[in-house]
Amino acid sequence: MKSAAVVGLCLFALCCVADEPALVVYVAPNGNDAWSGTAQAPNAENSDGPVATLERARDLLRDIRPRARLKPGRIEVRVLPGTYERTASFDLSAQDGGSEQSPVVYTAYGDGASVLSGGRALSAPVPLGEDIARRLPSDDARGKVRQYDLKTAGISDYGTLKRIGFGLGAGIAPLEVFADGEPLTLARWPNDDWAKIAAVPAGKDGGKFTYDGDRPKNWTIHDDIWVHGYWTWDWADSSERVASINLETKEIATVPPHGVYGYKEGARYFVLNVLEELDRPGEYFVDRAAGMLYVWPPNDDDVLNVSLAEQPIFKIEGASHLAIRGFAIEFTRGEGAVVQNSNHVRFENCTFANLGDSGISIGGGTDNGVANCVMYNLGAGGVSISGGDRATLTPARLFADNNEIHDFGRRARTYTAAVHVNGVGNTVTHNLIYNAPHMAIGLGGNDHIIEYNEIHHVCMETHDAGAFYMGRDWTQRGNIVRYNFMHELGHGDVQAVYLDDWTSGVMVYGNICQGARRGVLVGGGRDNTIENNIFIDCGTGVHIDQRGIGWAKNYFNGETTTLFDRMKDVNGDLPPYTDKYPELKTLLTDEPALAKGNKVVRNINVGSNWLDLTDGLTEETPYLEIKDNFTEGDPGFVDAAKLDFTLKPDSPVIALGFKPIPIEKIGRKN
Repeated sequence: MKSAAVVGLCLFALCCVADEPALVVYVAPNGNDAWSGTAQAPNAENSDGPVATLERARDLLRDIRPRARLKPGRIEVRVLPGTYERTASFDLSAQDGGSEQSPVVYTAYGDGASVLSGGRALSAPVPLGEDIARRLPSDDARGKVRQYDLKTAGISDYGTLKRIGFGLGAGIAPLEVFADGEPLTLARWPNDDWAKIAAVPAGKDGGKFTYDGDRPKNWTIHDDIWVHGYWTWDWADSSERVASINLETKEIATVPPHGVYGYKEGARYFVLNVLEELDRPGEYFVDRAAGMLYVWPPNDDDVLNVSLAEQPIFKIEGASHLAIRGFAIEFTRGEGAVVQNSNHVRFENCTFANLGDSGISIGGGTDNGVANCVMYNLGAGGVSISGGDRATLTPARLFADNNEIHDFGRRARTYTAAVHVNGVGNTVTHNLIYNAPHMAIGLGGNDHIIEYNEIHHVCMETHDAGAFYMGRDWTQRGNIVRYNFMHELGHGDVQAVYLDDWTSGVMVYGNICQGARRGVLVGGGRDNTIENNIFIDCGTGVHIDQRGIGWAKNYFNGETTTLFDRMKDVNGDLPPYTDKYPELKTLLTDEPALAKGNKVVRNINVGSNWLDLTDGLTEETPYLEIKDNFTEGDPGFVDAAKLDFTLKPDSPVIALGFKPIPIEKIGRKN
């Protein structure tokens, strides 16, 4: 016998008018999972109305759809405004998807935000303990720091601090604190700047270093103090647990395996998770043993939230023709959403904010993507898309389109891009990306298109970095970086387009690169085309080197076999690779350490050194083509001072064959 809820839904589905969805289920904060979900508000008798949870709505669809004679048309779950606290993922699988004619849509509905929260708002604080007050660094702190009893609030899982950073990612964050939608800082020293390693008495791999000054004498030393730093290279960060602090010798020793690449004198770091450093608004400390949280909120009336859920809000596996629209996804310790092995799954018009890890990862399947979303305050990156078959060069057509992604990489600071792409045949288009310590777009694989993106103020605390980055594989070819505006990048050795370590076969066309150390860096690669770009106020417009016969010759003398291994992994010297990329037929026998086949043609360079060729390369090198570049004089921009690099109709570069860049199409679409 069918339940009343199922009967109600069947009747509702059969009575839909032509312009309505084929089936609708409503979810509301004042709903009841015993109800039918056929109405968006409870009835007068309070006996029927919306359901209360996404799970109940999903299960109703699972029950109804095989039985009801539904007309073609979308199937909607409409989620009314309110905050829905989540402690576990909302799982969707193959049975929850739709078809091309009848897609399934989960959508925020009505005036106001439909918030899917992995956190919880804190209620009233308790009086500050006298023992804690004595440890705080100032009278101001003693007057402003609030104490919250997490155990009394029903919170017992505070998470743990872990190693994060280069090669490690961000992983699951411990409990974090947010004030009015902004992340607070775990109490640290120094507050904004960095401390510097004074010396490494046991050598770089000795697992300890010394500090200047006497700051640690103020601390209560405990077994969960951490240091986070750029220990050797300014493109590789990590957090390390402190094993001991010797106040006499001023040595900090860390728990193995120690900082990535070892410790180096002068390297920068900060110390975190120290109660005595809770010295300004916006900081907090968690006493895990006592279950107490201490917070100095930025403002007295701030609403404080803590992150609790470790699983993503959405977990989608094997579904097809499914859309997630309009939700605010926030306050998880991990990712916001994960999509695996699905087809035609889209996240649209969602906000991903205040997450401990990345916004969303999409792996496998075809035609999945993220569009018109806003992402910020992310512990790692924004969007990760990986799909397509590199063995056969079959595209996946995954996409990240028209998103705004900013303030990411706040926990793991390097190689946590706003958009990271792998596989074959995926696109990154019309995104606005800004405010990050490291790169904006990272790429691996073949035949991707990166176009019409605006990127600024990235790589702000790293060096030897790029707004766009890929590297160390001859076979990852066919990629196009086109019509992007990259400006105001970093403070040091930052490239707009970084084709690192033998990246090859990339078309860099029609980009505007302003305010970088180098517009394009080709690090030993082959068959790259740099054409029709504008370089303004860069240290150097274009750099090309032959590192394979210089400082990186170990990659060609048998010592380091990475390039050859990766060629072998995909049979890069055989079809389909040699059919699509003919240069691979002879690469291994054609002096592979040389940077052959690169072209630099019809570019504009203003206010920069133009060309930097090293390791024996010159403009006369027969296997390097450099021609028709405009490097002196006024190219005729409309208003360069206001970053309007549109060319005037009488621009002298037109005669060189330079094609106007469609600047009006760059960035987010309305």
